[in-house]
Amino acid sequence: MSEKILNALLQLFAILAKADGGDAAAATERRTIVERFLLQQFPADLARYHLARFDALLTADERDARSGRKRTALRSVKVLRICMQVNEELTHRQRYIVLVHLIEFVHAEREASELDLEFVTTVADTFNIPQEEFARCLAFVRGNGGEREDSEHLLYVDAQEGRTLGRAHHLHHHGIRGELQVLHVPSVGMYVMRYFGPDEIFLNGQRVAGDRHHVLTNGSSLRPPHGAPIYYSDILGSFLKRKGRSSITFQADGIEYAFPNGTKGLHELRLRETSGKLIGIMGGSGSGKSTLLNVLNGNLRPSKGRVTINGIDVHAEADRVRGVIGHVSQDDLLIEELTVFQNLFYNAKLCFGDQDDEAITERVLRMLQSLGLYETKDLKVGSALEKTISGGQRKRLNIALELIREPSVLFVDEPTSGLSSRDSENIMDLLRELALKGRLVFVVIHQPSSDIFKMFDRLLLMDQEGHPVYYGDPVEAVVYFKQVTGQVAAQAGQCSACGNVNPEQIFNILEAKLV
Repeated sequence: MSEKILNALLQLFAILAKADGGDAAAATERRTIVERFLLQQFPADLARYHLARFDALLTADERDARSGRKRTALRSVKVLRICMQVNEELTHRQRYIVLVHLIEFVHAEREASELDLEFVTTVADTFNIPQEEFARCLAFVRGNGGEREDSEHLLYVDAQEGRTLGRAHHLHHHGIRGELQVLHVPSVGMYVMRYFGPDEIFLNGQRVAGDRHHVLTNGSSLRPPHGAPIYYSDILGSFLKRKGRSSITFQADGIEYAFPNGTKGLHELRLRETSGKLIGIMGGSGSGKSTLLNVLNGNLRPSKGRVTINGIDVHAEADRVRGVIGHVSQDDLLIEELTVFQNLFYNAKLCFGDQDDEAITERVLRMLQSLGLYETKDLKVGSALEKTISGGQRKRLNIALELIREPSVLFVDEPTSGLSSRDSENIMDLLRELALKGRLVFVVIHQPSSDIFKMFDRLLLMDQEGHPVYYGDPVEAVVYFKQVTGQVAAQAGQCSACGNVNPEQIFNILEAKLV
């Protein structure tokens, strides 16, 4: 949790804790709720420090000797002032997080008063949160697990097989007693979860409290006491199932590849993925990442096994999948003397020769707009030495050369090489967005940051000479290799305090020498 979110929450908690006009029992009860909230978010010493800050804010409010009505009016003004400051500092997503915690706070232990709800409604209005989304958040936090609302924004996870719902989504998991409920907030792409049941379930290594709502982030994993973990990608996929997109099933069945001299470049590998996934391929130099990519995209025929898209062999029946697969190499394919627009326009002319220039121009401008390149469309791309557009913009334009054909399966080789950390995240955000729109995206990547690493739905890890050594959830990879090597605290895939993951741990384990 960021310092800005915490400061806003502590100030608003202090105001709401005394909203009942001097009810000491209610104030004590709410102080206990704040203490419990802080202990769930921070280590004990840090929680005590922030609780002392909350007490100071509460005491300052109690010293106000005004009458009840004047004090209520003053508190309303304070709420407005805090929210106005927060509006300038917090992102739209962070405002929703603050709102969810506030709704949870006023409904904890007892029914919220009318004054509580007025304050929370004021916060939502000041945060410019749409009325329908505020109503959904309010109903979700108020719910007790007994009633099941039939909404396309809700997901229910339980052990019931073949459960049919109207518009709501369902995910079966045989290891859960009770029910997990997940609310999707579309405007900010946020997922809020609550568990109703007797089991101890852990979210990213932290125990899930039954009276708390948890915001799920990239790389999150829920671990029930029985059965497999539930990953963020599983929850995301459950919401994407009914979007009306044509489904793609990509499968590699026991593929191997040998170079002409007989050396094996790729050992037996199996994978199966569907639309809407972002798959990361990692490995050291000489691990066969590029060879694997070329076998999967149809450029190299495997010496054993087959690669299929919806059952169609991409090597034996290449004509049937023409246009379905796109490949973005790490080489720069731009023509230096042409502008950003011209590079994409002439590329589109080659792809859509049957369309007139007006239709192609419209398509190109729409693509430039969606990739954030519209403002630079009239600039010459220049060379790597004489730059007129940034490295991140060049990479986005290279991706656009393939995206203009609208492939269903996209292979991207080292999209972040040579880019700053900020540009790297922007490129990966773009690829993540493409996956969310229904494409299947494979990305070869080297040394990703923690945030980028957790963006992937699946990770395929290659070891020297083309040996696949792991295929599964990215964060789980750290846990897996720690367990295999018998390390202490092997279950800690990410930092419990900040949530960061260090992918280098995996390579350190793989490259460790046995004596």
